[in-house]
Amino acid sequence: MDLFADSTPEARAAWLRTELERLNHAYYVLDAPLVPDAEYDRLFQELTALETQFPQLKTADSPTQRVGGQALEAFASVRHVVPMLSIRTETDTTEGGALAFDARVKRELGASWAGEIDYAAELKFDGLAMSLRYENGVLVQAATRGDGEVGEDVTHNVRTIREIPLRLSGAHPPVLEVRGEIYMRRDDFDRMNQQQRDLGEKTFVNPRNAAAGSVRQLDPAMAARRPLSFFAYGLGEVKTTAQGWAVPSTHSALLDALAKMGLPVCEHRCVSLGVQGLIDFHQRIAKLRDSLPFDIDGVVYKVNDFDLQQRLGFVTREPRWAVAHKYPAQEQITTVQAIEVQVGRTGKLTPVARLEPVFVGGVTVTNATLHNEDEVQRKDVRVGDQVIVRRAGDVIPEVVSVLLERRTPEVAAQAPWKLAPSLQHACPVCGSEIVREEGEADWRCTGGLFCAAQRKQAILHFAQRRAMDIEGLGEKLVDQLVEEGLVNTLPDLYKLGVLKLAALERMAEKSALNVLEALEKSKSAALPRFIFGLGIRHVGEATAKDLARHFGTLDRVMNASEAQLLEVNDVGPVVAQSIHTFFAQPHNREVVEQLRAAGVTWAEGDGAIGNQPRPLIGKTLVLTGTLPTLSRDEAKDMIEAAGGKVAGSVSKKTDYVVAGAEAGSKLEKAQQLGVTILDEVGLMTLLSNATE
Repeated sequence: MDLFADSTPEARAAWLRTELERLNHAYYVLDAPLVPDAEYDRLFQELTALETQFPQLKTADSPTQRVGGQALEAFASVRHVVPMLSIRTETDTTEGGALAFDARVKRELGASWAGEIDYAAELKFDGLAMSLRYENGVLVQAATRGDGEVGEDVTHNVRTIREIPLRLSGAHPPVLEVRGEIYMRRDDFDRMNQQQRDLGEKTFVNPRNAAAGSVRQLDPAMAARRPLSFFAYGLGEVKTTAQGWAVPSTHSALLDALAKMGLPVCEHRCVSLGVQGLIDFHQRIAKLRDSLPFDIDGVVYKVNDFDLQQRLGFVTREPRWAVAHKYPAQEQITTVQAIEVQVGRTGKLTPVARLEPVFVGGVTVTNATLHNEDEVQRKDVRVGDQVIVRRAGDVIPEVVSVLLERRTPEVAAQAPWKLAPSLQHACPVCGSEIVREEGEADWRCTGGLFCAAQRKQAILHFAQRRAMDIEGLGEKLVDQLVEEGLVNTLPDLYKLGVLKLAALERMAEKSALNVLEALEKSKSAALPRFIFGLGIRHVGEATAKDLARHFGTLDRVMNASEAQLLEVNDVGPVVAQSIHTFFAQPHNREVVEQLRAAGVTWAEGDGAIGNQPRPLIGKTLVLTGTLPTLSRDEAKDMIEAAGGKVAGSVSKKTDYVVAGAEAGSKLEKAQQLGVTILDEVGLMTLLSNATE
């Protein structure tokens, strides 16, 4: 929706010119894009169509007549000897875009041309166009595109980019202007934004915005701290000598020559005789797009032969011999219709924006994640807002930002959205209390054993080998049990019969009997395994063992206060609060009682771990290699039962290394540090002697 748009062609064209200039200024000068590229392209194409239909509407200052942008007053101006022009964009994101370009080129060459055309194809980087001027092989000037005719001198900042050579290697002409793109890798962008957050400073919207802002830093020292990269892809002015370096005859050969000079050239490029190679390249890069370390929004096709390029020439602001073939936009504008809360498999509560359907990233999107309450408030997303939605590959669509300038008075009157008040501090699925631990960004449901949203995760965790060890109860079977309504809570597992199990997909009577046998075996569980199997947040195997040793019975764990829980070895305030909150939920206590009623038992009282000797308290052991009779888990259990700690790496603090067959680097390090080395017999002797 374009606010204040008029229906007459004259008024519409005037509004479009003003709007595009505003967007140009924000994008090129302020480095603060207001809308996605797809939205800008839509407005630009609409203005182009209007001026084509009504030629009298075309003005000298129309955005269609120039590239856009202007030099900042803080930098010296640089007039480009060879203008830095844009190239045409094919709006058809299917193979039709390549076919249209090929047909257009052949039409321009005329009937005298016969046969297929040699093309070069490369990536369309999403960064900042740059011109590098080398004189006698030395970098003397770097300039931005600006308005295509005049750019900004950013030499001092560009010299800090390590990928750009200050002196060319190999053969080169006396004067060489290299055209290319400055960009920021995604991993560098993420690290930089995290640093910005840590410092409490403003983060960047996207890598392109970050790269442009970094190049335009007035302080070169600040620019040097920004992780920028560069790809070369063309030429500006070139001065050669009679007997010296000559410009290659094709674009592909030019890229090879630039690479030999030490300039970075992207490896993802190809040469194709005919249009089919362009189609194949477009499709191949589409599959690679999300795995590339940098952002692209399409590919570029160029007539490979420079003589043919010259013959084809230019039209207005674009070369006839090149085109950008984009992919479906990864960002689009839509409206937030509602904000709802979803509960994940682990109990995490995630706010989700319900959207007016929009086609983005190749699919129609109706929902987008808002991550957590802090993100909603930071972006100030409200129902009724127009927002930018991003979808890349298989990544869940997200709301990138709000178009605040389009916010209506009614939306502005709303209170900022908050998760907890909207739910009255109760899980929207099961009604259990929701909590947000200190230092955490996420709210979580505490009804882990009861909450339907967490049902599958709770069952899988309960059944895993280190918990109740219910062999055969894997993810596919659990999916069927839950979806068929056979298992709603953990106690339902022990009510299953052979007929119900055997009737499930990929289950026969033999498999069903094996699962039932494993369930029956799991009823006699060790207390630490049962505590771990409950899936209490922050309670891993080691903590479960410490709780069992300290309290001796499950009832004492369930009824312990936070102060009493803090007395347990390695249990801090966060873990103590998590355990206490879990057992404070009536739903969770009811599930435990139902498991008791189903026949699940565990050793308590005199046989509890808490009453067993713990001779290895304070000792750290490392296991490596394969022991003759003990599995790694069995050896670990014996050591921990004796009070010892099993570490994953060898250090000066290691007391013993237990080494079996094919022991590797851990054994070598133990020998270097002089750590006592034991075999399986030595371990058993240590445990026996320590006990005595």
